[in-house]
Amino acid sequence: MNNKTDWVPRAIQGDAEAFQELMHEEKEKLYKLAYVYMRNEADALEVFQETVYKAFLSISTLRKEQYFSTWVTRILIYTAIAQLKKKQKIIPFSPELLMEYETSPAAGGHEEQLDLLEAMDQLEEKYKTVLLLRYYKDYSVKQIAGMLDCPEGTVKTHIHRGLTELKKRLKGAYYDDRTDSLI
Repeated sequence: MNNKTDWVPRAIQGDAEAFQELMHEEKEKLYKLAYVYMRNEADALEVFQETVYKAFLSISTLRKEQYFSTWVTRILIYTAIAQLKKKQKIIPFSPELLMEYETSPAAGGHEEQLDLLEAMDQLEEKYKTVLLLRYYKDYSVKQIAGMLDCPEGTVKTHIHRGLTELKKRLKGAYYDDRTDSLI
């Protein structure tokens, strides 16, 4: 298995070793995204494992090989949301999240990250999802729309509304009304 481009077609044809190699390449970012949703290691691992299982069972339905990463990320998002709904879980903010994930190299200290993550935690799921995919995972609006199976306009609206909500929640601490921007 020297050539990555061969892994997806081989996995689609039922090659378990090729599928394993693909998942090995994706595992870190999938786990991190699961952790952001679930906020604890055990639930994140459960979502990750369920995602791998679902992807393995349905790999033959993947239509475009170049979108494997997007496809498996979409499975993870839907699995995490379903898991949260199933458990009817209100996710308390956990400070250890800061130890696991830095919001960005340009961000200030841990206090700013804590405030941002607390504000993100209070957003509706649809806004949190698009903001995580756009700003944490660096997906384009088009890619997010494909993952969530919704129009690009809806994604743009959710990003705008999510950012507006974040601004309201951060007002006074890191939001400057005069410049209408985050500090």
